[in-house]
Amino acid sequence: MALRLFNTLSGKIEEFNPIDANRVRMYACGPTVYDYGHIGNFRTFIAVDLLYRFLQQHGYDVRYVMNITDVDDKIIRNSARDGVSVQQYTEKYIRAFLEDSATLSIEKPLLVRATEHITAMAEFIAKLEKKGFAYRTDDGSYYFRIAQFPAYGKLSKKDFGGMNDGARVDVDEYEKDSARDFALWKAAKAGEASWDTVIGRGRPGWHIECSVMSMEELGPSFDLHAGGEDLIFPHHENEIAQSESLTGQQFARHWFHARFLLVEGQKMSKSLGNFFTIRDLVLKGHRPSSIRWLLTQVPYRNPLNFTFDGLKSAASSVEKLRNFRFRLKSSQFTAGGNQAMSQLAEETVARIKSSLEDDLNTAEAQAAIFDMLRKVNSAMDAGEVRQDDLKPLLQALENFDAIFGVLNDDDKPKMRAILDWARTEGREQDISPELMEIAGLDQLTDERINQRVSEMEAARKSRDFKLSDAIRAELTAAGILVENTKDGVRWRRK
Repeated sequence: MALRLFNTLSGKIEEFNPIDANRVRMYACGPTVYDYGHIGNFRTFIAVDLLYRFLQQHGYDVRYVMNITDVDDKIIRNSARDGVSVQQYTEKYIRAFLEDSATLSIEKPLLVRATEHITAMAEFIAKLEKKGFAYRTDDGSYYFRIAQFPAYGKLSKKDFGGMNDGARVDVDEYEKDSARDFALWKAAKAGEASWDTVIGRGRPGWHIECSVMSMEELGPSFDLHAGGEDLIFPHHENEIAQSESLTGQQFARHWFHARFLLVEGQKMSKSLGNFFTIRDLVLKGHRPSSIRWLLTQVPYRNPLNFTFDGLKSAASSVEKLRNFRFRLKSSQFTAGGNQAMSQLAEETVARIKSSLEDDLNTAEAQAAIFDMLRKVNSAMDAGEVRQDDLKPLLQALENFDAIFGVLNDDDKPKMRAILDWARTEGREQDISPELMEIAGLDQLTDERINQRVSEMEAARKSRDFKLSDAIRAELTAAGILVENTKDGVRWRRK
């Protein structure tokens, strides 16, 4: 059975066949680095990561490119607000994205930054203008002429037959049913970042960025374009229009879109208090492996309801898998083999493969590995597992984890790194006792506590109140109550 994926462009599940036999060229829309990524973003990034891992595991030579949008309306606005350059503003969030991706064991793609391709974007727009698909306005901005691309709407399946010809939209993100000429290039404005190019001084619109970067890295026509469902319109629709207008070729053959998620049954929103970054969850004491597992439990095209009970259940699932592997590796077995066990391992590998080939059905793949876990545990209890059975059973487990990436017990160092980040960012109050416990930092000796209290007092006397408060918060999070008395500073364990 070959890999079959839902193609947003055709609206149906199709067999995935790369243009060049065994070589896959895929592009994913990455983060817009104006803030820390939230769990909705990372559901998409993990879905694409699973697809990438699966393709690699089954012998494809994959060139996987992801963009980093480091210039757009939000970034321009925020950097101007903070009085820093675009590069200075975004560097923090680019670094955070890379760290969060590593925290969730996401394989690193070839990353390309928009600001490193400005010249190519301007040249692309100049070619569109020459062909009659783009036009320049009096202020020096450039727009794409939608009326010149009759197939507009073929990805989103929207009917734009009655659109207002010539109406323009300047912002990067706009109403879901709005079809207006969109900005390819925005003329320079006072106080905004801009670049000198062949079409004048200014900056690119959001949509042109992905067209140029994907085509530079993968060619004018490539195999698969991925992203979140919110990007279908207008972003991906606009990518298709401008790219195919220039080349006359199909831009991407297959479009892979992941659904976003709800949190406790509600749309994620800062105003509702249910907006979480990866760091927020780790500071609450949740393991990165649990977060990754939960974000893979529901197949990518189905809505996922993110709950804290679900996160606890995910932690239990990961722990069962790790304990299972430990039991296999550490137990003593009699010589020989049990044909039923090797057959079970073979059937499990085949079942996982067929589940993932069926539109990346992660739920079925996870069910397959847990069916094996239960049967093998029962067989071990009954003394029916032999030495020769270990290799195929462990190999089935490793094949599974090559896709899902949760078996390596590396949660503690990842959590310690986020704990250190929280301290440098002044978020000591968000460090939970659960995080301190899991990270292995709650077992403070009396000697270490006395040392930290002395350091806190020294910092206070030198008027380094930020450091003093940080040490106090660290001790509090570790269950140490520090009290100022008339006889000096005292501490006790809660």
